[in-house]
Amino acid sequence: MPRRLTGFTPSGDLHIGNYFGAIAPIVARQQAADTVAFISDLHALTLEHDPAEVHRRTLEFATLLLAAGADPDACLLMVQSHVPEHTELHYLLECVAGYGEASRMIQFKEKSRRQERVRVSLLTYPILMAADILLYDTDEVPVGEDQRQHVELARDLAQRFNSRYAPIFTVPTAVNPPVAARIMDLANPSDKMSKSAPSPAGVLRLLDPPEVLRRKIMRAVTDPGTTVAYNPEAQPGVSNLLAILSACTGTAPHELAKNFDRYGELKQAVADAVVATVTPIQQRYHDLSRHPEHVRAILHTGAKRARDLAAPKVLAAKQAVGLVPA
Repeated sequence: MPRRLTGFTPSGDLHIGNYFGAIAPIVARQQAADTVAFISDLHALTLEHDPAEVHRRTLEFATLLLAAGADPDACLLMVQSHVPEHTELHYLLECVAGYGEASRMIQFKEKSRRQERVRVSLLTYPILMAADILLYDTDEVPVGEDQRQHVELARDLAQRFNSRYAPIFTVPTAVNPPVAARIMDLANPSDKMSKSAPSPAGVLRLLDPPEVLRRKIMRAVTDPGTTVAYNPEAQPGVSNLLAILSACTGTAPHELAKNFDRYGELKQAVADAVVATVTPIQQRYHDLSRHPEHVRAILHTGAKRARDLAAPKVLAAKQAVGLVPA
């Protein structure tokens, strides 16, 4: 099967949308496929941040991945900054990237517009993301629409490098994550649920206590009327609840809608299903948290494995551009 790579930036808190859209697919395919999962801590530095929080969340995210079922023997699990080849290849790719194509990235335009002082790393991090992808001969990158442009940049840089110097890099393809990845904010169902949402009221965090999850779901915004139907355009609030329940149960949202006459019944079912889904993950997370040295040892081993893959790729790129004799 094709090699697939997924990264998790340790800013904000992982939520149920991250679980169904990114974590569960890693666990589902890891035994039969070539999977790379990493904590992209360097990407967290592109905006104003608390260093202690980045460090804490990096370990927290890795622990949650393990608690959710990621098997470090079946997939490659590591932290980006533990593998210096990421930043080494980043610079080599900067030397084939153009300022214009970097500045045209939609996320750069949106995020820089909201800041008085824009870090250069915010401009160049899509090139670092390309390095993340190309280091491991990645075939597929599951991304939402907001990141698809970055994968296109990685494709362009790979093709340009291969054409100008030598056929070093696999050209990756962006693939759509599961439909469940488009879980919306409970307080504002027109927005996707986000780790960096300004208010936590509509975000079902993986480490929220069960009573908090239930309270958020019971207070979720619904729609005018009383009919329970899956119609994201006409009934975004109810449809979002049905999408969450579908992700938890594996039953299509259209079918689930037939089981409910009132919004209150639907919310109760969603609350029960979400709590049943995250409780085992939380229990394993708290068990693993008692032994952080075990998690760090797994990440250390993962970094060594990653370097075994990444070092030859960087060496080949250096040889191609003339830094090292072929």
